[in-house]
Amino acid sequence: MPRQRFLITAALLLSALWGGFLGSLHLTGSAGFLDRMEASLTDIRSVLIGGKTPPPAVAIIAIDDRTAASHGFPIDRATLARAITAVAASRPKTIALDLLLLDPGTEEGDGALASALRLVPSVIAAAAVFPESKQMVTSDPNDPLSGIPVADSLLLPLKRFSDIAATGVVNVATDETGVPRFIPLISRSAGRVDPSFPLRAASLALDRDPAFQPGSISFADRHIPTDTGQRLPLTFYGPRRTIPTFSLMDALDGKVPADAIENRVVVIGATVTAGGDVFPTPFDPVLPGVEVISTAIAHLIAGDSIVRDHNIRRLDATVAVLLPLALVGLIAWRRSLIGFILIALVFVVWATINLAMFKAGYWLSAALPIAAALPPVLIFGAAQLLLGRRQARHFAAQSELLQRIEAPGLGEWLARDPSFLAEPVRQDAAVVFIDLSGFTGLSEAVGAVTVREVLSGFFEIADQEARAHGGAITSFMGDGAMILFGLPHPAEDDASRAAACALALADRMRSWLDSHTALQGGRKIGFKIGAHCGPVVASRLGTGDRQQITATGDTVNVASRLMEVAASRGAEVAFSAALVRAASAGAGPLPAGPLEGPLETKIRGRSGSIDVWLWRCVG
Repeated sequence: MPRQRFLITAALLLSALWGGFLGSLHLTGSAGFLDRMEASLTDIRSVLIGGKTPPPAVAIIAIDDRTAASHGFPIDRATLARAITAVAASRPKTIALDLLLLDPGTEEGDGALASALRLVPSVIAAAAVFPESKQMVTSDPNDPLSGIPVADSLLLPLKRFSDIAATGVVNVATDETGVPRFIPLISRSAGRVDPSFPLRAASLALDRDPAFQPGSISFADRHIPTDTGQRLPLTFYGPRRTIPTFSLMDALDGKVPADAIENRVVVIGATVTAGGDVFPTPFDPVLPGVEVISTAIAHLIAGDSIVRDHNIRRLDATVAVLLPLALVGLIAWRRSLIGFILIALVFVVWATINLAMFKAGYWLSAALPIAAALPPVLIFGAAQLLLGRRQARHFAAQSELLQRIEAPGLGEWLARDPSFLAEPVRQDAAVVFIDLSGFTGLSEAVGAVTVREVLSGFFEIADQEARAHGGAITSFMGDGAMILFGLPHPAEDDASRAAACALALADRMRSWLDSHTALQGGRKIGFKIGAHCGPVVASRLGTGDRQQITATGDTVNVASRLMEVAASRGAEVAFSAALVRAASAGAGPLPAGPLEGPLETKIRGRSGSIDVWLWRCVG
């Protein structure tokens, strides 16, 4: 399997396994390490959606700062009894007393409160005490109560009151940021199971006993999904006083409108500043606890709580597998602007769907898919980046090798257009041939090391001068080379650059051979150069993976034969008259040495003759 395909397959498999692992923890409610992220993302979604109007199910009578200023705090039970009596006159469905009546008060006050509680169906608060303030749960498929918190003890109201009113546990479940996210609808302690305060109040208001099923509760035909451990998810209607709230002082004075209480659950609780029973929420940093409890009661009565049950968690687990697979697949498919746009689009679509579902009342996890997708995407993306850098270094090295043979312009052109010269092209060009004289005899007399040193020096000089004059070495032929001027496109100065290159080669080769006589082993090595210009056929030779760019035609043959002319006439360079005219309008191309000609010369393999100019070093 190719390396890239193996890497992609492994990345997809590991992404699916990672997402599946996190999803399994989420299904059992064990992914608590994601709670803080989920809390922040839930708050953001709540703020983006904004508040909403609460159902006309609950009203709050607040023991507020005005009440505390007039009657002290906590208020005496006689005053509380008068307030309950006044509220009862407006015919509420239920009065829910969010106060712990743990210790006896005066006989007069306790008696008055007991009498007031008999006027209307009532609920009073109890509280569960958990070790280290944590609500620990167990997991047992054979135990229908597994997953429900087990309290160390319960703080129960006086029997005098609990014999008259129902009792409910007021505990809420907060996340790591302190925001109430759930109401445990059932609490357990040694030898007993108790319903929550909101559940008791809703049951009395609806005049129905709740029926529990795995993942839900029902009031007759009203079905309410619950989360793990029979917890009711909370979403808030808005900041404080979004649920209709009236001061206890107004209730005592008869100033609370009757229609604000009639047929509602009236929750009496403390909002006094010194009370300390406050919670942060997305809409209010200090929402009184009585409003949290009232929100849960409203959810139960109206059935408008957000849905986060086992089916939602199962959907979360599915997304936790599919989202990283999609993102990793897109990275593998295309690491380009289009690929990044598609990745961003997938993320935006997912976030939009998640927000829309939240607005519609379905709490899909936002933290779980992010935690499932982020590590695989980052790791695979980094691996792809490293692999891409290795490939880039490899291609750069290949390009550098190419540039050592081809002129820089030609190499860059091949990189931009891999199909360059895939079909032969007829065009004008200038051709320079150079060949070492006497090298065959030298190679027979000296060792391979000496031959290699001579050829290396020759090749280096030819390569440098070809580059310097914008030519392309199309081939090295043993002890010779062919340099082409006119690729990738012909230019007006091709001939002049070819002439200058030929003379520069002559000068460099002469100096190099004179300074390396030791390499020649007592034998004299020379060189010969031919240069001509005219039409050529530029093309690629070869098939498959082995191809070479070259030029063919009469112009190439004449340039090659001109080397013989130079050698037979004792010259270093033989120029065709055509090249000399093109290079310098009939004048000598270089004043460093005299030009001899034009000489009418027969060219081997050619029926006619051409005019040739010879150049040799002076001195």
